[in-house]
Amino acid sequence: MILQTIFLGMVGPWQIAIIVVLVLLLFGGKKIPELMRGLGGGIKEFKNASKDEELEEEKKEEKK
Repeated sequence: MILQTIFLGMVGPWQIAIIVVLVLLLFGGKKIPELMRGLGGGIKEFKNASKDEELEEEKKEEKK
């Protein structure tokens, strides 16, 4: 937790700009929307899987 605070405190606007430029150079402008769609889909699947596991656990507890 402390490490995250230290790291986030060190990231400034210049570092963010450099990261954005590097991402644009590596992937190109056309690939970035595809990557973001894939990332969003992965997050959605993760959330759905988490909800499914919680529902299964609740059903098991109700049966006991």
